[in-house]
Amino acid sequence: MAGSAGQDGQQQDRMQQDAFPQEELELVDKWWRAANYLSVGQIYLRSNPLLREPLQAEDTKSRLLGHWGTTPGLNFIYAHLNRVIRRDSLEMLFVAGPGHGGPAVVANAWLEGTYSEIYGHVGNDEAGLAELFRQFSYPGGIPSHAAPETPGSISEGGELGYSLAHAYGSVFDNPQLVTAVVIGDGEAETGPLAASWHSHNFLDPAADGAVLPILHLNGYKIANPTILARMPEQQLEQLLRGYGHEPYFVTVADPDSTEQAHQDFAAVLDRCLADIKAIQDTHRQDLSGEDAGEGGHRWPLIVLRSPKGWTGPRMVDGLQVEGTWRAHQVPLSEVRTNGEHLKQLEEWMLSYRPNELFDGDGRLRPDIAEGAPTGDFRMSATPHANGGLLRRALKLPAYRDHAVEVPTPGIERVSPMVTLGSWMRDVIAQNMENFRLFGPDETASNRLQNVYEVTDKVWQYRIDDVDEHLARSGRVMEVLSEHLCQGWLEGYLLTGRHGVFNCYEAFVHIVDSMFNQHAKWLKVSRKLHWRQPVPSLNYLLSSHVWQQDHNGFSHQDPGFIDHAVNKKAEVIRVYLPPDANTLLSVMEHCLASTDYVNIVVSGKQPSPTWLGPGDAANHCRRGLGIWTFAGSEVPGEEPDVVLACAGDVPTVETVAAAELLREGAPGLKVRVVNVVDLMRLQDESEHPHGLPAHDFDGIFTPDKPVIFAYHGYPALIHRLAYRRTNQQGLHVHGYKEEGTTTTPFDMAMLNGIDRFTLAIDAIDRVPGMAEKHSLLRQDLQDRRSRARAHTRTHGEDPEEIRNWKLGG
Repeated sequence: MAGSAGQDGQQQDRMQQDAFPQEELELVDKWWRAANYLSVGQIYLRSNPLLREPLQAEDTKSRLLGHWGTTPGLNFIYAHLNRVIRRDSLEMLFVAGPGHGGPAVVANAWLEGTYSEIYGHVGNDEAGLAELFRQFSYPGGIPSHAAPETPGSISEGGELGYSLAHAYGSVFDNPQLVTAVVIGDGEAETGPLAASWHSHNFLDPAADGAVLPILHLNGYKIANPTILARMPEQQLEQLLRGYGHEPYFVTVADPDSTEQAHQDFAAVLDRCLADIKAIQDTHRQDLSGEDAGEGGHRWPLIVLRSPKGWTGPRMVDGLQVEGTWRAHQVPLSEVRTNGEHLKQLEEWMLSYRPNELFDGDGRLRPDIAEGAPTGDFRMSATPHANGGLLRRALKLPAYRDHAVEVPTPGIERVSPMVTLGSWMRDVIAQNMENFRLFGPDETASNRLQNVYEVTDKVWQYRIDDVDEHLARSGRVMEVLSEHLCQGWLEGYLLTGRHGVFNCYEAFVHIVDSMFNQHAKWLKVSRKLHWRQPVPSLNYLLSSHVWQQDHNGFSHQDPGFIDHAVNKKAEVIRVYLPPDANTLLSVMEHCLASTDYVNIVVSGKQPSPTWLGPGDAANHCRRGLGIWTFAGSEVPGEEPDVVLACAGDVPTVETVAAAELLREGAPGLKVRVVNVVDLMRLQDESEHPHGLPAHDFDGIFTPDKPVIFAYHGYPALIHRLAYRRTNQQGLHVHGYKEEGTTTTPFDMAMLNGIDRFTLAIDAIDRVPGMAEKHSLLRQDLQDRRSRARAHTRTHGEDPEEIRNWKLGG
């Protein structure tokens, strides 16, 4: 049965009458059989790839890994997509959502010839086929997912839920591209995927490409039925229509009637592509966007119902397999020890009639090879899946034109994020086709509102007079789902464009798992000669832990950095710019970089500006440095104590603590060190940015106390510096899960990074200081107590702290 469940019978009849020439669908069927054969071979075989000899147990792998259940449906869809690509010269990207669809995507890449072009040792003959089979999910081989090693892939699939968001990210600012994304019914149960159904509401038909979602319902996950597959069809149709789609249903009622399945799917696919073209043509001819918005159009969607493990063993050991959860992974699990299983495997593979598919040399027969598109039109070879080929460097305005002049360190107070917003406004203005800003409803909240001078937020539904900065097209994408922001941006980057994800620091944790997958993707892809560098994933985190005057404890968590530094060192960069000018310099560097995950944390409230434009650039290039203007050390002599800091608020408190010590203990030699590139703390053997040991000791000293005020959890600094000579002398102050809705300085006091605590710790750590300066120590304790009492009485920090200036 084909058609939309809610359409009138006349439309359904018309679609069913559109019979396709038999030879055309026979070609699709042969391609499908070939892909299925290769998929089974990858899971089971290590030799005898074309079954030229009777199958023996030693021809099979000792460890059977891989997943069959979703694979035949993916192959079926891929074969049909090739038909329309070839006919219409479509630029199409294939995104395999089912996590275990690796055999299918690899099989089709080999059939299209792309795999052998990239991996010369996996040729397009029988020997190459043997290697294709042997390497799959095998030591020293390739993973079982559609991983970076897989040509044509931009979505790992190792963790479910991100395929639809990736697909939409791939088509933003990509008007010629159609991304076909297959969504598994197990995947459809995840939170990120559920939110992703809203993505088309941010798609501009005039300037963006299109996504064709194909919801593949085969009924089961690993061991349980799936919700959408068991949902009554009328209810499912209502759900999908409610999301704004026009669903078309194709149901494989009889697994043995493949001819009807091909006819039905071909008719629906053609109808969906016609619908997409009609929507785009309407909006591209009428650029006013009058027809957009609520009720303006419904993007098509296909629901394919097919048995799990379709065309595989029907029964195994007396139990039904095809169409059940038992087909999920390896239907025949004992082929090395069970003769009946081995016989069934041989019968299964021969059912695809490989002698009709491959010639005597093991090559795909020429008539079947014609089923593949040519060149870059092959989905396994499309440059859209190797975004570095399409990447254009951003035009970056000179950050110095937006920098703050600093005649005296710490006197000028500005919001770093507001300053950055003016620079990003110009970035957007100069890159209107390949740069976007993503965020969960927080662009203005994070003080980047200057970007609205040159662009708007994308919004396809109704726009009311009271709304601000909403338009059918724009460079800013806001949706209250961190998952969508991350997924869109990943798809955008992996297809060659640039962007920034700005977010509240505490809530970026929502995408911890997505970050994991992207970092792993970059780690692997950097080692693949054929994958070109893609723009870096840039996180800009604000509304951070130290200034949450009205949000409180729930919004206080700086731990994303801890999570990030677990990943491979060549991928991760963490920056904590102490002021507006260093933030500008850091962001200029990050937006020009490739193949990294850059994490930048900055406050949005007005704060001191320490370094002028030139000094800020030099400081950022070094990654850390001694601030002579803030310390009291004597040139040519060792300091008595080092006050180090990383993060904007810790920097203010550290510089203030140094001033307290300079005034109260004038003979004490204090060195102030600011760290902007956190990875400089690691040894050079552990991170490319690591500081050599002799340089580290020269700055932090090998034996003097180091009082370190850090933006996040203190343990991370010890972890990064564990190889350093002076590890025992390192004393870190940072966030220790103390917080509430309170003043900024009270937050600092609650967690022990305030200036008084830092100064007292220095007195306690330097030999002889506690005895010599007991009155100073007592005075600092009293001032701290008075500051705390002031917040409780007046609801704000004391004026001398609130408006403190160095030397003021």
